[in-house]
Amino acid sequence: MCGIVGYIGPKQAAPFLFEGLSKLEYRGYDSAGIAVFDGNRINVEKSVGRLNALEKKVEKALPVGQVGIGHTRWATHGRPSDVNSHPHTDCSGRFVVVHNGIIENYLHIKEKLVAKGHVFTSETDTEVVAHLLEEYYQGNFEETVKKVLSEIEGSYALVFLCEQEPDKIICSKQDNPLVIGLGEGENYIASDIPAIINHTRKTYILSDGEMAIVTKDSVWVMNRQGVPVSKKVFEVHWDAEAAEKGGYEHFMIKEIYEQPKAIRETMTGRLAKDDSAVLFEELKWTPEDVAAIRKIVIVACGTAYHAGIVGKYFFEQLARMPVEVDIASEFRYRSPLIDDSTLAIVISQSGETSDTLAALKEAKRLGARTLAVTNVVSSSIAREADQVIYTWAGPEIAVASTKAYTTQLISMCLLAVYIASLRGTMPAERVKELIRGLKELPSQAHELLEDVEPIKTFAQKYGFNEDVFFIGRSLDYAVALEGALKLKEISYIHAEAYAAGELKHGTLALIIEGVPVIALATQRDVYEKTLSNIKEVKARDAVVIGLAMKGDEQLQKYVDHTIYIPATDKYLTPILTVIPLQLLAYYAAVTRGCDVDKPRNLAKSVTVE
Repeated sequence: MCGIVGYIGPKQAAPFLFEGLSKLEYRGYDSAGIAVFDGNRINVEKSVGRLNALEKKVEKALPVGQVGIGHTRWATHGRPSDVNSHPHTDCSGRFVVVHNGIIENYLHIKEKLVAKGHVFTSETDTEVVAHLLEEYYQGNFEETVKKVLSEIEGSYALVFLCEQEPDKIICSKQDNPLVIGLGEGENYIASDIPAIINHTRKTYILSDGEMAIVTKDSVWVMNRQGVPVSKKVFEVHWDAEAAEKGGYEHFMIKEIYEQPKAIRETMTGRLAKDDSAVLFEELKWTPEDVAAIRKIVIVACGTAYHAGIVGKYFFEQLARMPVEVDIASEFRYRSPLIDDSTLAIVISQSGETSDTLAALKEAKRLGARTLAVTNVVSSSIAREADQVIYTWAGPEIAVASTKAYTTQLISMCLLAVYIASLRGTMPAERVKELIRGLKELPSQAHELLEDVEPIKTFAQKYGFNEDVFFIGRSLDYAVALEGALKLKEISYIHAEAYAAGELKHGTLALIIEGVPVIALATQRDVYEKTLSNIKEVKARDAVVIGLAMKGDEQLQKYVDHTIYIPATDKYLTPILTVIPLQLLAYYAAVTRGCDVDKPRNLAKSVTVE
């Protein structure tokens, strides 16, 4: 992985390839490359590092040609290096390929090809595809690609060029996204829509097992057997400027400030005007549908997993449903006990997270009803699930997720109330009370963002500490997990979150003089116990930053600094409490001079297992 672009038409390809790849930088990468057919041969240029390193390399001799493909790589097989960067070629240089995903049987294929005299130059799995093309080619590019696809195993989005047939680009996908942009006398290929929306709004979104032959004037889509597939045009309605920073220093801070709007839009059309009900037109479940569900299983990775933990509280306490929460990469390997009475909810911002997609497929195989919560329309997970709830957060560019997380929490809460109403586990007045609280959240989030100076000061004061601990109980603990992840992933500070009651079971050994402890204390039913834990760390000379709801006059007596969130329903506190933690992580990263939007070793869309 990570980013793929392609162009065929009357214009020079290289400028578009660089532009398109720049729009995919949010996916994270360690190297980049392009390949352009100049009328005689395919010229390949690639470089380790940022895209501008490649641009500098070719600035005096930009590859000339009207057909080309490009790639940004995040290393999976082979270290980041020029030679391991994509595109990859065969021995002759006649075939060029870019690839997202993993070829699982590449070692077996490589051994076979080496025995036949093929010489490999990289450590990657992708290079075997180029050599297979060379091995099988007998004058028909299309048939050769079909044969290659029948031999490889794994996940992939593949784009191919052939020097003998330069009037076409061929592409195919399995478990990794690929979209074709439709132009007038020109066509585009990309792994993600932002790469092409400045050029076309009309697209074909390829499904698993499909192959497309793309010329400047036409696109033919077929399945692996060569049977033509009729595709519907998917028209993109995103604002092209949505991917710009809008005057902010980084995408992350821009997206933090977009949360009031994202929260509002995720609720739009889903709350009755009289506050009496949650409405899900995309679900239209009946009491009988819900009665058939005996258990809920939530599966996700990273930040989305933390949203799932909050969701567990919502479903168990509001809807009175038993819930399990799984890390997607572990789910398939524990032989989960699920069947047709299980509702499997998978959460993924991109809708392309490989482990989550695999878990979704396993849940379906076992007979579970499946529901996706995702931010990307027509993503792989959205297409695979039985039903989908979209979060409507808008494009999220920074690697560290912010507005996607808060809108995932909103979606979890809405769904819990929806199910609770159908099950009769929430009195009508309680439903109204919670919905009124939901409607206040956008303005309350805005209020939190109006005064960030105290948080900025804390970040500057403690941003060079090497360890930070987060503690909380109940829903506060769930949010503490996300706060710690945010801090560690963008500021590189070692941060850990603990259930506050677990301090005495080992963690207190790490509390020394001056170590910052972020203590969340918004849950009234466990408030006194949390205060007791705060006193424990203060007794060991920790510096404590406490988070509490406005009106709490007790906490400030026991902590060094206090951050207040607007008073809200206990179940809605996570949506507000996380915002100061996001800001704290952001300003700590800025203080330390970190690459906020593209932290080291991380990718936005994790499309390999």
